[in-house]
Amino acid sequence: MRLCCALLLLSTSSYIRRAASALGSSCSAPLGGGTASPTDPYWLETIKHQGTSPFNPSRSSYQVFRNVKDFGAKGDGVTDDAAAINLAMSSGGRCGGGSCAESTLSPAIIYFPQGTYLVSSAINTYYYTQMIGDAKNPPTLLASSKFNGFAVIDADPYIPNGWGAQWFTNQNNFFRSVRNLIIDLRQIPSGNSAIGLHWQVAQATSLVNVVVEMSATSGTNHQGMFMENGSGGFMGDIIFNGGKIGIQVGSQQFTVRNLTVNNANVAVSGIWNWGFTFQGVTINNCQVGFDLAVGGTTQENQGVGSEAIIDAVVANTPVFVQSSVASNGTLPYSLVLNNIKLANVPTAVGVTNGDTILAGGTTTIASWGQGHVYSGTGGHKTWVQGNIASGNKPSVLLDSSGRIFGKARPQYANYATSQIVSVKSQGAKGDGKTDDTAAIQNVFNQYAGYKIIFFDAGVYYVTNTITIPTGTQIVGEAWPVILGGGTKFQSQTNPRVVVQAGTAGSQGVLEISDIILSTAGPAPGAILLEWNVHDPPGQQGAAGLWDTHIRLGGAAGTNLQLANCPSGSMNAACQAAFLGIHLTPGSSAYFEGTWVWTADHDIDVPGSPQISIFTGRGILSESAGPVWFIGTSEHAVLYQYNLVNAQNHYIGFAQTETPYYQPVPAAPAPYSTSSTYHDPTFSSSVDSGMAWGMYIQASSNIILFGAGFYSFYRNYDQSCLTSNSCQTHIFNIDTASSVAVYSLSTVGSTYQLSVEENGVVHQGDNSDGFQSTLTAWSE
Repeated sequence: MRLCCALLLLSTSSYIRRAASALGSSCSAPLGGGTASPTDPYWLETIKHQGTSPFNPSRSSYQVFRNVKDFGAKGDGVTDDAAAINLAMSSGGRCGGGSCAESTLSPAIIYFPQGTYLVSSAINTYYYTQMIGDAKNPPTLLASSKFNGFAVIDADPYIPNGWGAQWFTNQNNFFRSVRNLIIDLRQIPSGNSAIGLHWQVAQATSLVNVVVEMSATSGTNHQGMFMENGSGGFMGDIIFNGGKIGIQVGSQQFTVRNLTVNNANVAVSGIWNWGFTFQGVTINNCQVGFDLAVGGTTQENQGVGSEAIIDAVVANTPVFVQSSVASNGTLPYSLVLNNIKLANVPTAVGVTNGDTILAGGTTTIASWGQGHVYSGTGGHKTWVQGNIASGNKPSVLLDSSGRIFGKARPQYANYATSQIVSVKSQGAKGDGKTDDTAAIQNVFNQYAGYKIIFFDAGVYYVTNTITIPTGTQIVGEAWPVILGGGTKFQSQTNPRVVVQAGTAGSQGVLEISDIILSTAGPAPGAILLEWNVHDPPGQQGAAGLWDTHIRLGGAAGTNLQLANCPSGSMNAACQAAFLGIHLTPGSSAYFEGTWVWTADHDIDVPGSPQISIFTGRGILSESAGPVWFIGTSEHAVLYQYNLVNAQNHYIGFAQTETPYYQPVPAAPAPYSTSSTYHDPTFSSSVDSGMAWGMYIQASSNIILFGAGFYSFYRNYDQSCLTSNSCQTHIFNIDTASSVAVYSLSTVGSTYQLSVEENGVVHQGDNSDGFQSTLTAWSE
């Protein structure tokens, strides 16, 4: 079986056991396996499409779901379909083209039925877009021999004659996804420059189940992906065959899971970053695995700051990791390698000039690092270019081959349309104003475990807790919003859950994909998601979120926009939530690409003006595990992550930002600390009223494999960045916890890591460009 075929099969879903799961009242038997015929189209193509954008000026006529064939595309491999696809992308006054920087008002799915779509020019993607191919038979975008464009799929086009200007602001290029597509560059002459994906994106973005085919002839100039900037993000289950470069990436941070590159000159070219985590990498028959530009010591010449690679298999490749300059005992970049299996790889780590730092061969690298390593509370750095301690990996976090477990997003490819139920067909309105609480709850009560539940595009206003039974599988259309509001979410002292996933002690399957949870403010007592469900025995990752986000304020319908909440204001009506996500003690969780964002700016006002929105807390985990978490939490008042009595967590690249307005007001204001929710206390002598990026209490077997904790402002003033004094402490671990930290980068904080709120690792010891980076810390 070819590797690309093996990947595409990951998206199919067959029989899923539902041990101890609830069944809806309409169910005579569990859902079981998919019943679609092999010749049936993917169910997303044939389901009735009722999605709306309720705050769009043309809400009654605006079209969310767009089948490219309805816009004239043929998919016959002969007709040039570029114009038809771009028409499907742009029609209806959507946000893009260089005149609109961002907006939630024009969401769209651009759907590709099975076929081969010849294109002679770029597909320029608009804001808030999901490009989705048939998951059963992924279609091909075939670049013609005369292709003229920057890339086949361009997520942030350059404006002609714009002196480098682009359609979107790279660090705000949110809400876009591409999945189930094959991009074929092989008709383009191999000597011509050609790019499959220009992927300059930010949070709430994903590439999933994508294959790029390129020429593998000598001297090829084909390239699978180009990313020159941004602030991601997640991509996974992606394959690049052939080419000069598989992926060339530069961004503040990213997590990449299950990347395969075959027969390229360079598999991964790193331009710059503050930190990347690669989890599960396969490289075959390349010349260089990772080719990293390093050595920049300022923001202006920033190179790769941190590269963390776990669970890689590399074969028949002369050099695994190669940097542009040698370290010579200093910190040009941080590198962590964990569980790397090499087969016929002569040099494991080297330098472009040919020097070998770590010899390869056919061997396994258990745990190796380059950079400054710390232990305990002494704060003494040790320069290491060799073996480093490997954090304990509990077996519950590993798959059968001993790698960190990963799970492709569920797409239910083998299921028939009759096995899907739409919430709008069952009476929910999704118009942003009608109370849909009862209608949504009725759908769950009737169809949990019996139908896959489809949330048509829309905004579903709810005024009380929605309880999702175990056994439920949910798919959203273009990120529909569940919007909690009303009197029941007003009390900080008696907070109430908006969406409850399972009940205490419940076990079973619970899958949620492509949903946004939000509030209509004020909602100071809202807990957006309480996660109670635990995987059934023997089923890892059965309970999880994929491409599902918490977005608080900064969007139409939230009452938390510029008019009420301008930057610098302290309006009680701008309190958005008590807590973003709560993982309760009995839960397990597989969260991939989750973004918990309290808006720092208004997406739906031209110019993206800054705003002051207040959310008490980001993510609280009391889970005993297993938990796999790849995600981001930003701008909550007290903390972004709080782990309390937590166990058995693998956290991929965790990225946080401190609120821009702090210390005015100083944390915990406008909230109060709660012992019930295990809040840290705040003292002016310790934290100067600033939120914690991550706070860990009495927790064990925690692996943090890549993190970026950032503090960019003090009361909207960035002068503190020059001295990294925007806050004193940002990451705290108590002495009762066992935590292994790898590839930690910070910006704006005097101390990178503290123990018992006493600074241990000073940022000045680890300057690595704009950020400071430590390679490893253990207690």
